[in-house]
Amino acid sequence: MTIRKSPHRLLPYGWPTTTLIAFAFIMLMAACSATQSDPDPVQRVISSMSDSFPLIAMPADADPESEDWKGIDLEPKAPVLPLYPAEEAKKFLLPPGYKIEPILTEPQIEQPGAIAFDGNGRMYVLELRTYMLTADSDGTLDPVSRISRWEDKDQDGVYETGTAFVDSLIFPRFVLPYGKDCVLTMESDADNIYKYTDTDGDGRADKKELFTTKYGRSGNVEHQQAFLYWGMDNWLYSTVNAFRVRESPGGVIREKTGYNRAQWGISHDDDGKLWFMGGASGVPSHFQFPIHYGNFEVEDQYAEGFRVPWGAAVKIADLQEGMDRVRHPDGSVNRVTGAAGNDIFRGDRLPEDLKGQLFYGEPVARIVRQINPVVEEGLTTLHNVYQDEKSEFLRSSDPLFRPVDMATAPDGTMYVVDMYHGIIQEGQWAQRGSYLRAKIEQYQLDKVVSLGRIWRITYDGMDRDKTRPNMLNETPAELVKHLEHPNGWWRDKAQQLLVLSRDQSVVPQLEKMARGSQNLLARFHALWSLEGLGALSADIVRELMQDASPRLRIQAMRAGETLYKKGDRSLEKDYQKMILDKHTDVVIQAMMSANLLELPGLESQIKTAMANNKAKGVQTIGDQILNPPVVRGFGVGSGQDLSETEIAMMEKGSEIFNELCTQCHGSDGTGTPMGQGMVMAPPLTGSSRVQSHPDYVIKVLLHGLTGAIEGKTYPGAIMVGMPEQTDEWIASIASFIRLNLTNEASLVTAEEVARVRSATAGQEGPYQYDALLASVPQVLIPQEGWKVTASHSASARIGGTASPKSAFNFEGWTTGEQQKEGMWFQVELPQATTLTEIHFTAPPIRRGWRPGSPPPIHTYPRAYEIQVSMDGKSWKQPVASGQCDEPDNIIAFQPVKARYLRITQTGSVEQEEEKAPWAMKELKLFGLAEPATM
Repeated sequence: MTIRKSPHRLLPYGWPTTTLIAFAFIMLMAACSATQSDPDPVQRVISSMSDSFPLIAMPADADPESEDWKGIDLEPKAPVLPLYPAEEAKKFLLPPGYKIEPILTEPQIEQPGAIAFDGNGRMYVLELRTYMLTADSDGTLDPVSRISRWEDKDQDGVYETGTAFVDSLIFPRFVLPYGKDCVLTMESDADNIYKYTDTDGDGRADKKELFTTKYGRSGNVEHQQAFLYWGMDNWLYSTVNAFRVRESPGGVIREKTGYNRAQWGISHDDDGKLWFMGGASGVPSHFQFPIHYGNFEVEDQYAEGFRVPWGAAVKIADLQEGMDRVRHPDGSVNRVTGAAGNDIFRGDRLPEDLKGQLFYGEPVARIVRQINPVVEEGLTTLHNVYQDEKSEFLRSSDPLFRPVDMATAPDGTMYVVDMYHGIIQEGQWAQRGSYLRAKIEQYQLDKVVSLGRIWRITYDGMDRDKTRPNMLNETPAELVKHLEHPNGWWRDKAQQLLVLSRDQSVVPQLEKMARGSQNLLARFHALWSLEGLGALSADIVRELMQDASPRLRIQAMRAGETLYKKGDRSLEKDYQKMILDKHTDVVIQAMMSANLLELPGLESQIKTAMANNKAKGVQTIGDQILNPPVVRGFGVGSGQDLSETEIAMMEKGSEIFNELCTQCHGSDGTGTPMGQGMVMAPPLTGSSRVQSHPDYVIKVLLHGLTGAIEGKTYPGAIMVGMPEQTDEWIASIASFIRLNLTNEASLVTAEEVARVRSATAGQEGPYQYDALLASVPQVLIPQEGWKVTASHSASARIGGTASPKSAFNFEGWTTGEQQKEGMWFQVELPQATTLTEIHFTAPPIRRGWRPGSPPPIHTYPRAYEIQVSMDGKSWKQPVASGQCDEPDNIIAFQPVKARYLRITQTGSVEQEEEKAPWAMKELKLFGLAEPATM
C-alpha cells in the first residue's frame, strides 16, 4: 500500500469550508496546547495528527472488483479526532428515560479493558496501556500496563481517588478481587496466576504469591485466556480454557469443562449459569447450560436477524473484513464482527425489565446490545430487544467509542467500559496491504491512543444506591444478611467473602436461610455458601431437591454434585428420581448431573426421561448424552493423546490408586477428612509438588515420606515406600496421579523409575520433606537479574519483543533466519547454581491445515551442545550434546554448578524449501538450588 502526503494543507475538493475552518482551528488549539509542559491527553492526541491528509493508494496486488475492495473510498480524509467526555456523551443514543455520565476518565486511567469491585465497592480497572499503540502492535508486550484501584470518597458519583494497585505488568489478562486488599491476575504469555496483596494499607500491592500454575496458552493478546471469574458455584472460570479451578485447603484444584469458545467476557445470571462472550464471532458463545457439563449443540440459538447490528452512522467503514461488511451509505457494520465484555444485569436501580437481560459490547459497531433470552422447552434463544426498531440499547456516532466491558455496579446501575481507541483489532489483522490498514491510515486512527472512559447508565426517577459497601470489614454473620440484597452484586460479593473466610460459625445461619428464607435468591446463595465452606450436608441437598421451586431443585442437584464426587453415594437414588420430575428444566438438569457423575444405569435413565418428556430440550440433550458429538474447542487442546500402551498403564494406575491410596488421600485426591478442616494425608489434587519434576513422586513411592510438609503435619504421619514393586508398577501409579486428580502433568516411564531407583539405592528409610525437596530438580523461575542473550533474535509474532528472554514464556524466541552452525543461546544467572536439565518446546511453523498442505517446518535445533561456565569466558566440555527430532525436548545431564549456560547449534539446515529458524518457547531450567521466590 502506498501512502503519500497531500501537498495541500486544505481539505480535498468538495469539502465544506466550515469543516475546513473547524479542523484548522482544532489543530491550531492543539498545537498551542502541545507547547505547554503537560498537555491534556485529548489535546496530545490531536496534536499528533498530521494536518496534511494521507493519500492512500490501493495495494498493487489488490483486486478492485473483489468483495474486500469494490467501492472503497480512498480519498484524503480529515482524521478522526477524539472528543472530551462531555462532548462524547452527546453522541450517545439511548432509549427514552436513560442517561449516561462519565465516572472515571483519562488522564486518571488509560485504555481500560475491564473492571471489577472489591467488598468495599472500590473499583479495580484493568488498564491495557500497550494495546494497539501503532498499527503494527509495537510495544504490546512492554511492561507498562497496570491495575488501578479507585474510590468515590466524597459520594458525588465520580471515582476521584485512586492508586496503581499493581504496576509494570505485561498486558494483564484479568483482575479478580480476592478478599481484603487482594487481587488475582496474570500477564500475557505467562503460565502462572499470582495473588497480589496490599499488606500496609497504602493502596499498592507489596506482596506477590503464586496462586496456581499451568493456566496460560500461546497466541496474540486477543487469543489468550482472559476474565478470571468467580461463579456462583465457587469455581473460577476463564475464557478459552476448558477447565475451572478453585482454592481448597490443600491447594488449588481444577476440573475439566466443556469448550467455552470465548475470548473477552463472562457473566452469570441469578441461577448461576455462566454466559461467555465469543469475541471474533460477535455473539455470545456458550450460554445454554453450565459449562462444566460439557458441550451440547443446539440449533437456532439466535433469533433470525440476530447477527445484524444497528449502530449509528460512523462513516469511516474501518472493518477488518472489507467492503462487503459495510452498510451503505452510513459506513457502519452490516454484520457483527466482534464482541467484548458482557453483563447479565442484576442490579436494582434501573427498570425492572432489564433484570436478567444480557448486555454486551460490539466495539466495531460501536454499540451495547440488550438481549432478551427466551426459554422454550428447556432451550434458550437470544433476541435483540431493539431489532424490530432497527436499533440497539446504546449506540454512538463517535467512531472512537469502544465498549469492551460492562458490569452491574454496587450502586445498582450499570457501568460501561469504553476504551475510546482508534484501532480495535490486533495487529495481525491490520498488516500493510490489508483493507483495514488502509482505513487506519486514511483516518489516522493509529494516533488515537492512551485515552479511556468508564460510564454509568442511569434512569430518570431512579437514583443510584449511595450506600457505601463495607463488607471487607464486616463479620461473617453480617455478611450473611447481604445474601438477601436486591442487587446481585451484593449477594455475589457476600458469598465470595463468606467462602474465603472459611468461618464455620455461620453454618447454622446459612442452613436456616437455605431451608426457609422467603427470598428464593438468598436460598441459592446460602446453599452455595455452605458448599464453599465445605459444610454442605446430604440432608439439606436431599431436602431441597424436593422443594416446590423447580429453580431451587436445580440448584440442589448442582450443589450435591460436590458431595457425590467426594464419595457420598447416598444421593444416587435422589438424582435418579429427579429424572422423573414434571418440570422440563429439572429433567434436563437431572440428565446432565447423571451424565457428569456417571450414575449407574445412565443409559436407561436417559431413555426413560426421553420417553416421558417430549420437550425439545430433553430430546436434544438426551440424544447427545447417548450419542456424543465430536466437539472441538476454540484455540485449546483436548489434553494428552495416549497410546494404547499408555491407556493400559493409566488403567493399572487407577486400579492401584483405588485399592491402596484412597483410604488416606481420599477418592478424589483431596485427602480423607478427619474433621475440623484436617485431612488424613497431604492432598494430591492440584498439587504443585506432584506436578513438578517426576523424580518427586517416584522417590516418594520408592522410599516413602515422613514428617511435616511445608510446616504442616498430617495424622497419617508416614507414607510408606514400596521399593519391592516393579518399575512398571511405580510408573503406572505415578502416571495416574500426575495426569489425573486435576494435575495434568506428564507421564512417568519405567525407564525413569529405573534411573531414580539406581540413583537412590543408598537411601535408608523414608525421606524428610526438606531433604527430598533438595534432591529433586526444581524449575528455576526467571528473575530480573537473569541476563539472557543470543547470537540472533527476531520477533516470534507481530507485536513481539524480539527478546531472547521470551524463550521462557509462551511468546517464544526465534533466530528469525535459517539455522546454521554456531548460533547460540545463553543464560547468565546472578549466582552459581547446580543445574540438572533443560526443557523446551520448538513450535513448528504450520503451512496450512487442509489435507495436502505442505508439512510444517520444524524449528528444533538439528544438533546441539550444552556448555556451562562460572565466568562466561572459560567453558567446560559439553555437559550434553545430541540431535533433536521433535518439538518437545528434555535434555538432562549430570548436576553441575555454574553461572552461565549456553546452547550452541552444531548442525544446520541447508536445503529446506522455506527457511527453518531455530525457535524455543516455554524454556525451563532445572536445578538443585532452592527456587527463587517471587
